[in-house]
Amino acid sequence: MTDTPPPASPVEDPKPKPKGAAWVRTAIDYGAPVAFGVAFFATGRNFQTATWVLVAASALALILGYVVERRVALLPLFSGVMALIFGALGLVFHSDVFVKVKVTVVNAALALFMIGGVVAGRAPLKALMGEAVHLPDAAWRTLTLRYGGYFAFAAVANELVRLTQTTDMWVKFRIGLLPLALLFSLSQVPFMMKHIAKGDEAKTPEPPDAGF
Repeated sequence: MTDTPPPASPVEDPKPKPKGAAWVRTAIDYGAPVAFGVAFFATGRNFQTATWVLVAASALALILGYVVERRVALLPLFSGVMALIFGALGLVFHSDVFVKVKVTVVNAALALFMIGGVVAGRAPLKALMGEAVHLPDAAWRTLTLRYGGYFAFAAVANELVRLTQTTDMWVKFRIGLLPLALLFSLSQVPFMMKHIAKGDEAKTPEPPDAGF
């Protein structure tokens, strides 16, 4: 559920990001759920220990994200804070429900934010990406609805797996969401390239990550 850095704006950035920063940021964003999955299976399917790892990795990801870019993008910040909150609740009450439900809550909230924004005549995704990419308003609305649809799908799928499958299967599903989210984000690049503003054609836009 972590976003990939946007391309540089037409105005020259006085502090250009180092080459490869996109991959560093992606690793940071995806690191916490991957660490959780690895810890779960490496400790003999101990969910409590894996939750400790999730909380620690989420905190570390937020810190490293700030160190790498001197800022924390809103989507990873939201997901990271929610991981800390729900992970802490799971540790306090010794229950795996909180960590599992966190995926539903985060994705459902983002789906409502995206789709609700379009219904209200706005494009939340445009606000999140700022001046990083210049697209027509109609393209922004379409892209926002696509992300809203993805988040809604992830929320519903998580609930179905959480309520009908074992914890083992849920952890595998959670890890499987990561490559699915990455593929979805990459699949939006052609659409963005098609509608990108004149003068920005030389850039390859990187859509915000959907790995929550």
